[in-house]
Amino acid sequence: MSSEPAVPNVNNAPVPRRRLVVIGVVGVAVALIVVAAGVALRVVDARNLKTWTAAQTVPTVTVIHPVSAANGPTLDLPSHLEAYSRAPLFARVSGYLKSWSVDIGTPVKAGQLLAVIESPELDQQLLQARADLASAQANAALAGTTAKRWQALLGSDSVAQQEVDERTGDYTAKKATVAAAQANVDRLLATKGFERIIAPFDGVVTARDTDVGALINAGSGGTGQELFVVSDVKKLRVYVQVPQSYAPDVRSGTTATLTVPEYPGQHFTARVIASADSVNVASGTTLVQLLVDNTDGKLLPGGFASLQFKLPVQQNAVRVPASSLVFDARGLMVATLGANGEVVFKKVTINRDFGDSVEVGSGLVASDRVIDTPPDGLVDGDRVQVASAAKKVPANG
Repeated sequence: MSSEPAVPNVNNAPVPRRRLVVIGVVGVAVALIVVAAGVALRVVDARNLKTWTAAQTVPTVTVIHPVSAANGPTLDLPSHLEAYSRAPLFARVSGYLKSWSVDIGTPVKAGQLLAVIESPELDQQLLQARADLASAQANAALAGTTAKRWQALLGSDSVAQQEVDERTGDYTAKKATVAAAQANVDRLLATKGFERIIAPFDGVVTARDTDVGALINAGSGGTGQELFVVSDVKKLRVYVQVPQSYAPDVRSGTTATLTVPEYPGQHFTARVIASADSVNVASGTTLVQLLVDNTDGKLLPGGFASLQFKLPVQQNAVRVPASSLVFDARGLMVATLGANGEVVFKKVTINRDFGDSVEVGSGLVASDRVIDTPPDGLVDGDRVQVASAAKKVPANG
């Protein structure tokens, strides 16, 4: 039986002590490195957190520049049209309408015959007046002859001076009677001339309120009836009530654009020719009169019209977004960014409100940097950071 030599077990061989020490040192070093890296990372994170927290305490804002208005305000007002000249015609004599020659819508010339009135009573009065005149003339002629004869007799001492004076005075009175009778005849002739209703100026017949055979009463108002109305419609007057705040801007010579419902999309030009220069206490407006050309006859007197005034740009007026306004106990304010980067609140007044933007009349200038949508709690002197480059508000936004 043979025996083999024994092989030593390498795995069970003891590890050298020096090697164990090296391994231990390396492990400790790795552990120290890991701990140091963790501590450093924590320090950096804490520093970043502190910086971020500090940055968050400074509000971030958007800055805009106000702009001057490119156009002035537009004032839209209701108005009404009237004929440049309008003459209601009444009868000056009583009687019956004999005939009429024009109807509504007829163009007429000055002096053109419109109608004729038949007045038999006036004819009889004229006949009587002429008879009275003839009688007065005959009496005056006789009184004149008598006065001359008595004047001739005075030279022969046949009559007294008193009797001559009486005859002369009687002749003078008779002549006055003739003059009065003549004046009465002339008055009736002038009145008879009013039997003819004529047009006072060139225009259009806009009303006829009588017919053949109608009883006509002389006079106007409650004693007589309106027979015709003649209107000059080549030009029309436009009357509008302008609010007191805009009255200084609507001066003589100012033009306005006029529109009427019957011609949508068509515009007419009207010009201010007069102003009442007073304010109506009840409405707070002043009456303004304009003139519009109506040569083509499209516009109708008595109609409704809409007027649009282009008012001048107000000096120093600027426009900002409505979101930049702040209203508190101090009133209406706007937050601006000062030269040193601090917040400065400015009190402003509003001229016009466009919805998304407003026109500021005072308190701001175009060079101001306005904070749009300022954060709550912002006060004067706070520091802010700008989110982006400053932008401008559209002038016609």
